[in-house]
Amino acid sequence: MQNTVKQYKAILAKRNALSHAMGVLSYDSETAMPKNGAPHMAETMAILSEESYKLQVNDEVRALLEKLNANSESLDEITRREVEEELKQLKKLENVPIEEYAAYSRLISEASVKWREAKQTNDYPLFKPYLERIIAAQKSLMAHMYPGKDTYDALLEEFSEGLSVEMLDPFFANVKAKLVPVIHAVCEAGNQADDSLLHRPFPIEGQRRLSSFVMDFLGIDRDSCVIGEVEHPFTTEFNKHDVRLTTHYHEDDVLSNMFSVAHEGGHCLYELNMGDELIGSPLSGGATMTLHESQSRLFENMICRSREFIALLYPKMKEIFPEQMAGISEEMLYRAANKSMPSLIRTEADELTYPLHIMVRYEIEKKLIAGTLSVDELPAEWNRLYKEYLGVDVPDDTHGVLQDSHWSGGMIGYFPSYCVGSAYSAQIYHNISKDMDIGKIVAAGGVKPVVEWLTARLYRFGRLKPTAELTRNVLCGEFDPAYYTDYLTAKFSELYRL
Repeated sequence: MQNTVKQYKAILAKRNALSHAMGVLSYDSETAMPKNGAPHMAETMAILSEESYKLQVNDEVRALLEKLNANSESLDEITRREVEEELKQLKKLENVPIEEYAAYSRLISEASVKWREAKQTNDYPLFKPYLERIIAAQKSLMAHMYPGKDTYDALLEEFSEGLSVEMLDPFFANVKAKLVPVIHAVCEAGNQADDSLLHRPFPIEGQRRLSSFVMDFLGIDRDSCVIGEVEHPFTTEFNKHDVRLTTHYHEDDVLSNMFSVAHEGGHCLYELNMGDELIGSPLSGGATMTLHESQSRLFENMICRSREFIALLYPKMKEIFPEQMAGISEEMLYRAANKSMPSLIRTEADELTYPLHIMVRYEIEKKLIAGTLSVDELPAEWNRLYKEYLGVDVPDDTHGVLQDSHWSGGMIGYFPSYCVGSAYSAQIYHNISKDMDIGKIVAAGGVKPVVEWLTARLYRFGRLKPTAELTRNVLCGEFDPAYYTDYLTAKFSELYRL
């Protein structure tokens, strides 16, 4: 059996090396690659994807996995769990023709470049044919991988085990029913924060220093995590010692970058605190995107929008931007950081209105996959829903349907994890607060005890434990969306004196 395990681990090492190389190339394509390099990059990614597929789907691998599974009692916990997950993945992928798998990788690489160009030039027709092909490809892939399963449910499952339309429809209905009256009350309160002074020009070099301050506050190991600059921020990881955070700087919106780094920093903390024993294992990495987003939203909103953090941020901003911060008080900064107003851009949205941005995308994705909405009709439907849900007029596609990178990367079904993750974060924060005074910890200048609490219950396990078990660990029981709606109602009622 030892020889079988050795053969299996050798194949894993090759796959891990290929995945690492593809990840670095993908990161490079977002941060450094010149525009004209895109076609060659797409071809390279298609070839590497095909090689990765061959290492994962073949008779030798199936025989090894089946032999190991039949003798699972003799395996250590990590190998036993790896075999379970690898067999599950094999059963899905072996139904996908290798040519289709490689073609999809090529398509995603090409589409990401075209989306970036389309967004920058407000040219939806440039991206439209790629989106149409991605939707068709997703339908075909899900039919191969999840025969008999509803296509959109299958896409949801790809990102977060346990999410389904059956679960999400009532979740979103409840969130909408509880929060829309609060949003209306806030809009009618007439005491909006004045954040105009924060839209002066804040030099990018100073904002880079502010990014470093946020990363240091979060306790991110700078020898294992670097920061890059992109059109749409994301975090990627190759192992716990190589995690890459990205942000986008707006000279006239200093808080945008700051909260972007806090958000991506939450993702980084999850990856940086995996157990060492999971390095090189397919079990390394966040268990689901809902759990991952619970961490980004926890640190972005509940930690870095708190009064205690703003009290730390304020003197740092005065130090870096003495001229720009003239006339801005700590209270003004706090209220600006928590200003609630319906807006166009999801990534800039406040906590209270954020769920409505996700609901727009959720409704659209269901229709695109069901075939009841075409890519030709998409911009008009996007604009209609933004008017209906948020009461705002969309001026152009750059600020509308092109604002997110997700669909260009084939990430249809990802968006709901942001909202459910936000709801998780409220329940998680409540449970951490029973064990420690988070405000006092933040005021002291860091979050180490909070990260240790999360590491013990979630981070260190990666995907070693079943998703349901990890979710119960960190939620301290079953999921209850009331923590989320109650938290937002209380916070914004206090802020706006409702």
